[in-house]
Amino acid sequence: MISLKGVTKTVPTAAGPLTILHPLDLEVGRGQLAAVVGPSGSGKSTLLGLMAGLDAPSDGSIVLDGAEITRLDEDALTRLRGQRLGFVFQFFNLIPSLTALENVGLPLEIAGRDDAEPRARALLREVGLEGRLGHYPAQLSGGEQQRVALARALVHEPGLVLADEPTGNLDAENGRHVFELLLGAVRRRGTTLVLVTHDEALTAQADLVVRLHGGRIDALERRG
Repeated sequence: MISLKGVTKTVPTAAGPLTILHPLDLEVGRGQLAAVVGPSGSGKSTLLGLMAGLDAPSDGSIVLDGAEITRLDEDALTRLRGQRLGFVFQFFNLIPSLTALENVGLPLEIAGRDDAEPRARALLREVGLEGRLGHYPAQLSGGEQQRVALARALVHEPGLVLADEPTGNLDAENGRHVFELLLGAVRRRGTTLVLVTHDEALTAQADLVVRLHGGRIDALERRG
């Protein structure tokens, strides 16, 4: 599903070039759950941003579902993200002026699809929020907002979902519930999930664990 070969990331600083990611190779297969773990500053979020095409590597190639995203221009990357990628963030990133239903349907509206509302309703029902369709983010709890964000990430049936600390802003009970919903949703669809997390309980359910340290892969653990 996604393959990285010789990928590096170096940024300029006042003190000289800073290497955030040293050359790494990584492959995550279709339908797998990969957990990316490591201390703060180890390069986890940078790695996720490169996978999403939100940032470009300094060197190396990234191939997503047969498309080498490191060779695509910004318009092509935008189309690819809208068709094949879903995102779940720690701080929800919902639009305050839109209802739950409108937030979830937005990716389909942008794509010009005419099934935005029924698809959004179905996804909100799947995450247990059928009674909150007309509520705005400020009227929802943190756990409910993250469930809206989860529904939005899945509404266009992406092949790959990238999740950056999706339970990091929730209490333990809500965090477990959101993760169970996320895991169940991607397993039912055969969707690939790459998850950045500090939670070893979540990591224990992964098919592949990528342990980063100092911008390098310290260990790769394949399970099952």
